[in-house]
Amino acid sequence: MKVILSAEFDSYWKDLPLTSANEGVDAAVRKTIAAVRTEGDAAVRRCAGEFDRSSPEKPEVSAVALTAAWEELRAAEPELAAALELAADHIRLFAEKQRVPYTDFEYEISPGLFTGQRVIPVERAAVYVPAGRFPLVSTVLMGVIPALVAGVGEVLLASPPLEDGLPDRRILAAAYLAGTICRVPASLPRVFAVGGAQAIAALALGTETIPRADIIAGPGNKYVAAAKRLLSGEVGIDFVAGPTDVLIIAEQVAGSDRIAADMLAQAEHDPDARARVLVPSREAADSIARALEKRLAHLPAPNGTIAAASLDAGGAIIIYETREEAIRIANIIAPEHLELQVRDAGDWIPGLKNYGSLFIGELAAEVLGDYSAGINHTLPTSGSARFSGGLSVRHFLKIVTSLRCTPGRGFDAARAAAETIARAEGLIAHRESAASRRST
Repeated sequence: MKVILSAEFDSYWKDLPLTSANEGVDAAVRKTIAAVRTEGDAAVRRCAGEFDRSSPEKPEVSAVALTAAWEELRAAEPELAAALELAADHIRLFAEKQRVPYTDFEYEISPGLFTGQRVIPVERAAVYVPAGRFPLVSTVLMGVIPALVAGVGEVLLASPPLEDGLPDRRILAAAYLAGTICRVPASLPRVFAVGGAQAIAALALGTETIPRADIIAGPGNKYVAAAKRLLSGEVGIDFVAGPTDVLIIAEQVAGSDRIAADMLAQAEHDPDARARVLVPSREAADSIARALEKRLAHLPAPNGTIAAASLDAGGAIIIYETREEAIRIANIIAPEHLELQVRDAGDWIPGLKNYGSLFIGELAAEVLGDYSAGINHTLPTSGSARFSGGLSVRHFLKIVTSLRCTPGRGFDAARAAAETIARAEGLIAHRESAASRRST
C-alpha cells in the first residue's frame, strides 16, 4: 500500500498503465472469434470443453429450468430470494425513471421544416454474467431489467456452465425474477450456458443455436473484455470493462475503520482491483493503514489473499492539502466508484466531473450500489468515466432522427443554404439534388 503526497501524484499517475490490453490475450481471443465465425456451435462447444467446466450439447436453458431455480431458491434461501426481490424492484423503479426523458417528438424548427426523433429499443440485447470466482447474481438484475424496461423485444443472457451443464442456479433464479418483475410486456430472458470469449463471439456473430444480438452488455474477465473490444462495430457494446476500482475522499480520521471496510470490499474482487483514498493528513493515512491491517487479518481466504494482493499492487493513500487539490486528483483518476465521505458534500460535488457513480455521505456505501439501491453497478473503468457513464436504459435505445418538409420560408432557406454549402464543398450532385427542389 503506497502513501503518496499530492505533490507526488502526477508523477505516480503518469507511470501507471491505464488499460490492461494484452497481446497474448488478444491473439487467443482473435483465434476464438475466427473459429466461431466459421464453425459456429462446433467452435463454441470446443472452446467450452477447453475453458468452461462443461460443454453442453444444447446451450440454451429452458424456461422450466429458470422457474424451477427460482422456486428452489425461495425454498432453500428465502432471505436471499427476498433480498433479490427488493433489489430487483429498486432497479426496475430506477430504470423506469431513466426511461422517461427518452421520448419521440416532431418540431417545426422553421416554417415548412419539421425535424423529429424517434426512440427505438434494439430488437435483441444480450447480457453476459460472469461466474468464475464469484457467481455475479446481481449482474443478472443490473443487465436484464434495464433492457426490458427499455422495451427490448428479446433479451438473451449468457453465463458459463457448471459441471452439470447449467449455469449457477442462483443466476438462473435471478434471470427468472428479472423477467417477471418488470411491468412491461416481456417474456423471460433466453439463457445460454456459454462463457468466456466464445460466448461473446457467438452472441455477436450468431450460431446455429445462439441468436445474433444487437448489443452486448455486462462485465467479464480479460478474455471477455478483449472479445467485446475486438467485436465492437459488428455488435454494439456497453463499454470495455477493466479492473474495478474505488476512490474514497475523506476529511477526518474518525471514519478510518469504515473506509478500510470499503476499500477491502473493492480489493477482494481481484488482484487487479484498485482501492484508493484521499485524506487530508498523515494522521488520517496512518489510521486507515492500521485499520486495513486489522481487517485484513480477519478476512478469510481466498478473499483476504486476493485483497492483500490488490492493495500491495495498486492500493494508495493520497494525502491532499486543499479541497481543490483533492478534486483535481479525483477528476484525473476518474474512478468507477467515488465515495464522498465529507462534512459538506455540496461544496465538493460541483467540481467533481469524472466518475461512474457517486456515493454521497457516510451511509452511501458503494456495496449498496453494487446490489440493492437501484443504481447500476456496471460502470466505466480504467479512467473511462472521463467520457462515459454506467450501463442504463439508454444503452438499449436508439435515437433516430427524421425530416419532413412542406412549402414555406424555412424550407426555402434551408434548401438554398444546402445548395450553397454543396457548391462550396465541390459536391455537384448534392447541389443539383437541392436545386431540383426549387419552387421556381
